[in-house]
Amino acid sequence: MVPENKIGESKIDEFVSRIREAAKTNLVSVIVFGSAAAGDFHPEFSNLNLFCVVRDSSFASLQALAPVAKWWDKQKQPPPLFMTRDEMERSADVFSIELMDMKHRHRLVFGEDVLKDLVIPETLHRIQVEYELREKLSLLRQHLLLASGNDSRMWVLLTRSVSSFVTLFRHALLVQGHDAPVAKREAVQTLATQIGFDASGVLHVLDVREGKAERRKFDVTEVFSRYLAALEQVTAAVDRMLDSGNAGPS
Repeated sequence: MVPENKIGESKIDEFVSRIREAAKTNLVSVIVFGSAAAGDFHPEFSNLNLFCVVRDSSFASLQALAPVAKWWDKQKQPPPLFMTRDEMERSADVFSIELMDMKHRHRLVFGEDVLKDLVIPETLHRIQVEYELREKLSLLRQHLLLASGNDSRMWVLLTRSVSSFVTLFRHALLVQGHDAPVAKREAVQTLATQIGFDASGVLHVLDVREGKAERRKFDVTEVFSRYLAALEQVTAAVDRMLDSGNAGPS
């Protein structure tokens, strides 16, 4: 059997070949970001995320790239992100979390590394961290109400949400002025030490998500209770940091 990472690399190579042929001189860069660039790709839960920088993003130019995007969709991967370089630079104030992660954890597979010298506004990054925490926490509560009483649905909700929250935990560390470990567990444990919360619920969800522990080992309602409490404590801590002006540099 071919290893999953080799299958992923083959798909990326094929995408680059196809997009170069379709875009020709319009293509500036193709960049891999997310788990496939960070080294924690999981075949069941992770995607191959691609960022394509083009010189022209007009309707006609995008239409020329549509066959490649449709082929990529058939590989069961999310649509590539397309931007011009100017658009990317002007988006750093509203996509600070996303672009900061891409800048710190990406792999150039074609063209110019446009992320290397990208400037991310620090103050706006701090605001977005709190916004994203509050938004995702509210959504989690909504879905919990619908999943309550159904262990399987609750586990799906936990395992699908944990990666996004761990990303925000990393950014909460950056808001505090600390280094943010790339490894998920290390980031969770570091933030738990800094803020002072019980990280066991989050760590147990990661164990189940990554196949390191079986669901039946845990009581899902008890895990969810600790998981939710941790998220609420992190959100409140980030809010207090911003209100008090104690947030460190990003």
